[in-house]
Amino acid sequence: MEKKMGNPAVVGLAGFGLTTLLLQFHNIGLCGLGPVVAMGFVFGGLAQLIAGFQEQKMGNNFGYSAFVAYGSFWIGLGIIWLLNFFKVYESSHTDVGYFMLAWTLYTLIMFVASLRVHKAMAITFGLLLIGVILLVVGHFGNPIFKQIAGYELIPCALMAWYMMAAIIINDLAGKKVLPVGKPFIR
Repeated sequence: MEKKMGNPAVVGLAGFGLTTLLLQFHNIGLCGLGPVVAMGFVFGGLAQLIAGFQEQKMGNNFGYSAFVAYGSFWIGLGIIWLLNFFKVYESSHTDVGYFMLAWTLYTLIMFVASLRVHKAMAITFGLLLIGVILLVVGHFGNPIFKQIAGYELIPCALMAWYMMAAIIINDLAGKKVLPVGKPFIR
């Protein structure tokens, strides 16, 4: 009898969703940066890295790349915030804008790839791509776009949680209860 393996995506999606949601609460002015930094290191960062390394063991290159990359994103962003706070090496809005621009290019690649996964994944990455573009505009131009990105990225975070819920609930039910849709491109 073969032992059933857990799906590491549930942890990666949970970490991505929660940390992204907290950052958007900060971006729209509902909370300070402290909870975002904490979860950026632990759940958005470390937990996603672990999930990504587990995805590699499962042979899932998409999940491997996404979770390790975005886990690294959260740790990197947390380090930028700490370095700024302690005035060790301060990054300007423009510096963070270039950081976000690089992540926009990576997200574009992942969005194109997500079109071959399923609709829920493509919608999540489409929302993420729009959100990071808005953040880039907010860092290089009018800061109101960071707040607009905050509202736009809340559905992105919730879509990640929807996919997490679909994996867990569908597995427990032994059938498709929460659909994720067929890929846009086969």
